[in-house]
Amino acid sequence: MDTADEDLVPYSHDSYFKKVFSDPARAASFFQEHLPESLVPQVDWSSLCLVPGSFVKQSLKQSHSDLLFSAPIGGVSGLLYLLFEHQTTVDERMPLRLLNYVLEIMTKQVDAHGLPLPPVLAFVLHQGPDKWTVSTRFEDLFALPDRLKPALLPFLPKFDHLLLDLSQYSPADSEKDALNRMSLELMRQVRRKFLLEFLRWLQGQSMPPYDLLRASLLYAWQNNSNLDLEAIADTLEEGSDLKEAAMTIYEKIIARGEARGEARGEVLGHLRLLQRLMNLPVSSHEELANLDVAELQRRYQDLQRRYDGQFKRS
Repeated sequence: MDTADEDLVPYSHDSYFKKVFSDPARAASFFQEHLPESLVPQVDWSSLCLVPGSFVKQSLKQSHSDLLFSAPIGGVSGLLYLLFEHQTTVDERMPLRLLNYVLEIMTKQVDAHGLPLPPVLAFVLHQGPDKWTVSTRFEDLFALPDRLKPALLPFLPKFDHLLLDLSQYSPADSEKDALNRMSLELMRQVRRKFLLEFLRWLQGQSMPPYDLLRASLLYAWQNNSNLDLEAIADTLEEGSDLKEAAMTIYEKIIARGEARGEARGEVLGHLRLLQRLMNLPVSSHEELANLDVAELQRRYQDLQRRYDGQFKRS
């Protein structure tokens, strides 16, 4: 196993989702399992490919991530749009948001390729802790009396989206593809903070490729950084690949954190000493608490230049 000291970039909900499902093979396995059975044989899965770009507005990127794929469906060009919804509350405006995204996708397609429009199948993967209670049909956003529906509905957009609600679905029990089973189960357990339970479950599964295992462990740590190394060591079987990977990665994370803490303390000491030497007000802990090491270094270097300049002028 390659356990070289790599850059331990934390995996957010967004980055882990994209790590897993940007791979067309992983996305194909996911769609094959969760699209309607009548539709699955119509898609040319061997041609599925990722379309670059995102349709989620910047203001929503903290709670939504998306991926767009193209593939022939029944012999015509088609698009599969996967939206990962990872906010903690159910988005009651989701059909409206999705309709906006789908219209933007269609507009770009027609600008590039002309008519006819490709069908766009929108799929929402919901990670939040609460059950999805909002209708998936756009027309249900309107509060129409029954007596008006026959007259009005023909003139309203008709749109429905697919949904997988992880709060109501157990990948560990139901997902057929082994790698998607692991990734979706982790996404589910991250919200519940049951990560030791996830690790216990994972050691009974076949090990994924190391890069995906590593990403999964970093994602678990990012979302539950109080995981205790001793508890992990006690939980996992001696000599297992999972224990070796988990202990190696988590020890490196902790060591890096300690090293950064030492570096921060050293820079703080130098900065405050220089302030005293220059008869300046000494910065309080509260003033500096939210500054990272790089910013503290910059402030220290600016002050050092001013200090050196005093001697040059004299």
